[in-house]
Amino acid sequence: MLIPVILLALALAMDAFAVAVSQGAAFRPSVSRAMLIAAAFGIAQATMPLAGWMLGISFTSLIQSVDHWIALILLVVLGGRMAWEGLNPAKGDEPRPLDGLALLTASIATSVDAAVAGLTLPLFGAPILVACAIIGIITAALSAAGVWIGKLAGDRMGKSAEVAGGIVLIALGIRIFIDHQFFGG
Repeated sequence: MLIPVILLALALAMDAFAVAVSQGAAFRPSVSRAMLIAAAFGIAQATMPLAGWMLGISFTSLIQSVDHWIALILLVVLGGRMAWEGLNPAKGDEPRPLDGLALLTASIATSVDAAVAGLTLPLFGAPILVACAIIGIITAALSAAGVWIGKLAGDRMGKSAEVAGGIVLIALGIRIFIDHQFFGG
């Protein structure tokens, strides 16, 4: 029950990880700045799936018979977008130091997909608050590590992490679909 949530958390954290790597590579932030970046990404990533889940429970009776299709479509689209962006970086996608409003904006922007994924959390069978905490903790840890890795390895790894995260999201969507469609999960 927790393994799929951990895999989801790892996949969702890849956007934040990529930004953290670029911050580490470009600006060599202090330990306190790295922890601030990690905390901002972790908190946003923990709260956004909760918001998505709350929206989902409002419409439970409408989506219960097609929830596995919704999970498949959402996770494949999210994963495909992440992989595409990792393989095709946007022009002018230069990192900027994350302070104040820029950090808040970046943390929300990198966790929008977590809000959408929050719709699928009941399908994983873990308590929602536990799942959100796992997502937030993993994102914070990977973001802190991302800053450190960026300092050491440069920003090349960030896009590869996005591609890997996208592939994991697609695999999770397929797993949920197969489990619910063919095994009554």
